Amino acid sequence: MRANREVIPADPHHSVRWTEHDYPSPLARWNYHPEYEIHLIRKGTGKFIVGDHVGTFEAGHVSLVGSGLPHDWVSDLEPGEVLERRDAVVQFDGKWIRQAAATVPEMSEVEPLLEQSARGIEFLGRSAESAAAAIAAMGASTGLERLHHMFELFTVLARAPEGERRYLAEEWFRPQLDGQGAAVVDIVLEYVFGNHAGTVKMSEAAGLVGMSEPTFSKYFKRATGQNFSDLVRKLRLAHARRLLERSDKAISDICFEVGFSNLSNFNRHFRNEAGETPRHYRQRLQG
Repeated sequence: MRANREVIPADPHHSVRWTEHDYPSPLARWNYHPEYEIHLIRKGTGKFIVGDHVGTFEAGHVSLVGSGLPHDWVSDLEPGEVLERRDAVVQFDGKWIRQAAATVPEMSEVEPLLEQSARGIEFLGRSAESAAAAIAAMGASTGLERLHHMFELFTVLARAPEGERRYLAEEWFRPQLDGQGAAVVDIVLEYVFGNHAGTVKMSEAAGLVGMSEPTFSKYFKRATGQNFSDLVRKLRLAHARRLLERSDKAISDICFEVGFSNLSNFNRHFRNEAGETPRHYRQRLQG
């Protein structure tokens, strides 16, 4: 029940690998790899998990995932729906950056970014917009022109101000990873992400993958770095933050819509997670 080790084929014609794929796709699942990954969501909304962080995304979401950090983006879909070319992805070997910096000193500006990416970084505001444009330009070019856009992308991310960065996983996050059981995690994440606003039970999740609850609980903690109940709570709170930011719904309505059974419990968990009440969170963002 651990993240699947994805094998990234090298591109003999380019310094970094640029690819795109639809959703659903065999490539879009809970996985990890030694390469660094810059990920752009082009369309749709959904939920994502990077390390032990759970959040929501929409078109324009840009993130940098460090070496060995497990991740997954799950889109909100209608039955039978396919999002064509949902993702554009840039992947590269960190050793290449460090070797290049030995002969091209300017490349050393990227190295602190690689260290920070161990937690995963979501880029916001103008940095995300500029990064998305550079990623798109890389895919539409080859040779020296692609190299130009690649350096442009590195420059944008390395120089992004702290106010346009959101660090994701906790610093202590250290999952136990191997290549076994990726399908198990995929099944559980699909169940949780698809039902978080309603009734989500660990017994049902364990039953879906043919495990007893104690065995499932242990494996899930190893694979994701968090308890099953923590994942459900984080997902509900992430959904609540999106509704507070983008709707005028009453806080009491949001509480029940995201799956909490009473308002006081919702307020308490929200304050513990965000450091402020839902009301203050909304007022700060909309004020």
